[in-house]
Amino acid sequence: MASLFPGYKYDIFISYRQKDNEYDGWVTEFVNNLKRELHATFKEEISVYFDANPQDGLLETHIVDESLSKKLRCLIFIPVISQTYCDPKSFAWQHEFCAFDELAKGDRFGRDIRLAGGDVASRILPVKIRDLDTEDKLLLENEIGGVLRSIEFIYKSAGVNRPLRANEDHPQDNLNKTYYRDQINKVANAIKEIINGLKHKEETQVEVLSEEQKPQPTSRTKEKVRWKNKKNVAVALTIVLTLFIGIWLLNRFVFREKEIEKSIAVLPFRNDTPVDSNKHFIDGIMEEALMNLQAIKDLRVLSRTSVEQYRSTTKSIPEIARELGVNYIVEGSGQKVGKNFRLRVQLIRAKGKEDHIWAKSFEQEIQNPDNVFIIQSEIAQEIAKELQASITPEEKLLIDKIPTSNLDALYSYQRGKEELSKYTPLSTNRLNTQIQINNRQALGRAYRHFNKALEYDTTFALAYTGIARIFQTVNYKPDTALFLCGKALSYDKQLFEAHILRGNYYIWINPIRAAEEYDMAIRINPNSWEACYRKGLLYMTVNNYDLIKAFENLQKAASVNRGSELADIKYDIARAYRHAGFYEKSKEVALEVLRLDGDSIRYFSHIAAAENYLGNYEKAYELEKKAYTIDSTNIRIWQNLAETYTTMDNWEESLKWWKKCVESGQTASQNYFNLGLAYLKNGYKKEAEDIFNEIIKSNENWIKSNPQAYIGYYELARIYAIKGDKEKAYESLRHFSQIQKFASYELAHLRSKSFDKISSEPEFKEIANEMEAKFQVIHERVRKWLEENNML
Repeated sequence: MASLFPGYKYDIFISYRQKDNEYDGWVTEFVNNLKRELHATFKEEISVYFDANPQDGLLETHIVDESLSKKLRCLIFIPVISQTYCDPKSFAWQHEFCAFDELAKGDRFGRDIRLAGGDVASRILPVKIRDLDTEDKLLLENEIGGVLRSIEFIYKSAGVNRPLRANEDHPQDNLNKTYYRDQINKVANAIKEIINGLKHKEETQVEVLSEEQKPQPTSRTKEKVRWKNKKNVAVALTIVLTLFIGIWLLNRFVFREKEIEKSIAVLPFRNDTPVDSNKHFIDGIMEEALMNLQAIKDLRVLSRTSVEQYRSTTKSIPEIARELGVNYIVEGSGQKVGKNFRLRVQLIRAKGKEDHIWAKSFEQEIQNPDNVFIIQSEIAQEIAKELQASITPEEKLLIDKIPTSNLDALYSYQRGKEELSKYTPLSTNRLNTQIQINNRQALGRAYRHFNKALEYDTTFALAYTGIARIFQTVNYKPDTALFLCGKALSYDKQLFEAHILRGNYYIWINPIRAAEEYDMAIRINPNSWEACYRKGLLYMTVNNYDLIKAFENLQKAASVNRGSELADIKYDIARAYRHAGFYEKSKEVALEVLRLDGDSIRYFSHIAAAENYLGNYEKAYELEKKAYTIDSTNIRIWQNLAETYTTMDNWEESLKWWKKCVESGQTASQNYFNLGLAYLKNGYKKEAEDIFNEIIKSNENWIKSNPQAYIGYYELARIYAIKGDKEKAYESLRHFSQIQKFASYELAHLRSKSFDKISSEPEFKEIANEMEAKFQVIHERVRKWLEENNML
């Protein structure tokens, strides 16, 4: 039977190893079932070449059939991929698979064709009947120039890896959850799509050929029409111009399809090296490639922690992209053997139907690490080019940067990063000894690796920031961390991590300087979730803050981090809503956080705080009691209970819980003051006086060094109010009320029990009304911004 297309021998060629058919005739049964499905799918007869006794074994033992090249002249090549098929010495591999690959690339259609929907498909349609060994998969992917995409007929359960049968004994036990009949149907449908794509291409070529073969006009004919052309040229140009403008306007304002956002997730690269110790090297390549992409402002690139959850996933590319909220996926695999490494990277469009739009293989010696960094730079630039993302000269300099030329330094740094990633952020409110032990051990190993890197290369700036992060993380020597950041920046001024750590250092002692450091980090890495997150916290927590900027930066952080930190980012967005006075929205986002991390303690505490601001103290108390029932060791719950007892005038319980907080090490100024107030209310005047005098002294010193420390004036105001020194109390309150931007919790400060003696006086009410008016201005401004950005 001839092919649907002239010049081709068959429509489909089935390639397989004879040994895969000997046991139970699986391939023969597959071909017979496929023919039946094709008969039900196509109006035309589809010709299939299938040799029941194919050539097999070693090449040396067989003479190649001269007619085979004619039989390979087919539209679609279906290799039955098994554990035995990918053998470079076999007849099927060398004289069928590889031969068709070369043949198809050179014929009139090409190996890869565009389908009716715009996607690209290969005329090689693999059917996979067993999971492959790593080296076999690499061999296949290297030949086809991309990641293997196949229709799978695999039955998998514990200890089982075999072909899926037409009649399964226990189909429900198949971990792949596939059914033979469905897979046959998928093969037939895929064949139909490819053949329709070939027909479309053929029709297009015929149309072009017909145009070229039209008889050309004679010189006399040309002379007759020339005068008409001259006469009508102005009219034609006018019409064309009008149509052009009209189409442009329609496209611009009516019909233009929204451009696909250039959002990318770089999945963890697969380590194809049998030795696990090389994992950090492959991870290092992946992370640097990711960071190079993050330097391009025209892209939205997710953080590494966002994709780590997919390291061993069985989810499809579209599923992953949908969960991460991106349109493109980068995936790759690497293999390091001695001083050589191989790397394969590809870019996949996941929006709509999956489409592989770029892929490239690299093979290099790594005696000089410059080779590694050059490849990482090339990956980022080629992906940006494919997505038509612009790269500024400054961004290109960052991407091309080579941080170290010492291979041992690079390895040590990568090991340090790997250990640092094992650190589990642990709130000081949680008493988890095992996590604390694990953290200390991970940080200790990271510290040793970073120091080793500096032994190999004393100018390796990234190693300095690694150590600085350790010092800052454990809050051991913040000044040393600052010094190390300065050292790192002396070798590399474009190191965004160093600027983040410096911003963290200055956030309370010099907020303006902190903002500058975060801005510098974001300029260098526009996709740094950490810089955006820290900047958002800065504008939400320090004096004279800006809630709109807080929302902007926190939302940006959430857009590029879908990993373990997302719950914390969302939690702070919930706090921002609460500070702005949008309590119901705050509760709504807090519920999202609960779904993310399952932390019901944090959820109850957040809702309780909102109820406290609203004056619903009994409701807040019930919520805090629920949280305490879940975890009685949580220090934050102790503090919240203490605050609730204070607002409820239960001074005996208030003293008990404030003492518990302070004795645990929570000696924040607010806690210390409330302990003094509780002492006073319970008749311990001496203890209260000592605490108040200490707070007065520390706040006066703070104000001298930082006149903008408005919260210091608040601390003084309430102590003077308790002492009955109204003059000093109002003087301090006036200073405090100079804040131009108030949050809801600052208004709640005025309801403090410490102001009971003056709260009914006109001067106090005047200050309170002034602050309330300022808050309402901010509240409405934030409301307008939130509505414009669809956040309310």
